[in-house]
Parts: sequence; structure tokens; C-alpha cells
Amino acid sequence: MIEMSLLLVVLGLIVGSFINVCIFRLPRNESIVFPGSRCVMCKTPLKSKDLIPVIGYFLLLGRCRYCECHISIRYPVVELFTAFIFLYSFFVVGSSVKLIEVLIFISFLIMISIIDYDHQLILDKTVVLFSAVGVIFNIFINGSVSVLDMFLGSLLGGAILLLIAIITKGGMGGGDIKFVAALGLWLGLKLTLLTIFLSFIIGGIGSLLLLAFKIKSRKDFIPFGPFISIAAFISMLYGTEIISWYLQTIVK
Repeated sequence: MIEMSLLLVVLGLIVGSFINVCIFRLPRNESIVFPGSRCVMCKTPLKSKDLIPVIGYFLLLGRCRYCECHISIRYPVVELFTAFIFLYSFFVVGSSVKLIEVLIFISFLIMISIIDYDHQLILDKTVVLFSAVGVIFNIFINGSVSVLDMFLGSLLGGAILLLIAIITKGGMGGGDIKFVAALGLWLGLKLTLLTIFLSFIIGGIGSLLLLAFKIKSRKDFIPFGPFISIAAFISMLYGTEIISWYLQTIVK
């Protein structure tokens, strides 16, 4: 248990570091492989000792070794958050093939959420890759969702958000529609519908908190992707239990 926990923390830190690269480069249409990591200000290539997740940031006191420009605190925060979520998922799911699926699922959610928050953009290439990985897991590896369920989840989930976008005349972005359609390929129909329901509840509460703490103003656009991601994470880990509780408690 301890060895597995430590392994997942280290893995989470490494994946979090890679997510940081994707967050910065993908919206700029840059390769996530070449060139290697470099300072965004002075463009000096970074050495391995500069790239140690979390530790490297604090050893450098949050500044570039070469030009001493400030490095955003977001880098270690994303790394630590990813490590925490990986460890948390392990305690919920246990050591199984399902855990691998959940960790990959979560990694995409974190990346999509932060890019959407920064740029109000959910990238097509990210959604396509996310969809493909979901199909591979459900058809060839895990098999927890049938092909028909995947198709219905994707089609109906996307259609619901499309209808909302039409009714609200642009209140829902095209990226959100594609994102939910992709989630349908991972979650199937029931969990996708639950994700949509939870996302509006979480979105309402989250928007109020952002306004209350003056992180966003009434004139600012508040991206919906992060709220969808939180709802999807809850559905992936607890969706079956939530639906069972609803049917047993509410529906009689």
C-alpha cells in the first residue's frame, strides 16, 4: 500500500509536469515534444535539475536560474494537485485496470479545464485524442461500457448541450458540446446524463464563488469546461453509487 501510494505520488508529479507543458504549448500550436523545456522569457534551455517537479521550483525560489524572471506558482500547484488526485483515485478505485483508465481520464480533464479557463477554448485536437482513448479503453481494455451505450452517451450528451446552446443563443460554447460528446464515449449514457446534471449544479455554485471572491466580474466570461470536468470526475468515481442512491431514495 505504501509503496503503491509513493509510486502514484511520483507518477502524479511527473504527469502534472507534462500537463503543464501541454497547457502552455497546445493553445499556441507548438509541439509538446520539441524543442525541450526552456524559459519563456530568456528562451534558455532548462537542465534536468531545473525540471524536477515541485522541488525544482522551490530550489530556484520561483525564479529562472538564468534570467531570474518569476516562474508562475501554477507549475508546482498543478503538479501537486495531479499527484493528490492520483493518490485519491487509488484509494477509491484500488489497484486495477480501472485505475489506469481513471488516471488517464483525470489527466485529460485537468489539461482541458486549465486551457479552457485560460483561453476560453477547448481544443479539437485534444477532444479527438480524448475520445479515441476512451473508445480504446471501453472496446479493447476495460469493456465497462458497451458500444451502443458509448454511442448513445456521446450522441445524446452532445445533443443536450447543443440544444441548450441554441436556446441560450450561444450561452454554451461549441467546445463544451464536443467535450460532453467525448465524455459520452468514456462514461456511457447514464453517467453522461449525470455529468450534465452535476455540471450545472457545480457551475452555478462555482460561478457564485468566483463572483463573491472577485476572481471574476459579472462582465467576465466564465468557462464551463472546468465545471464539466469536476462533474465528470465525480461521475467516473461515484456515478453508479449516486444513481443507485437516487433510484432507491428519490424514486419509489
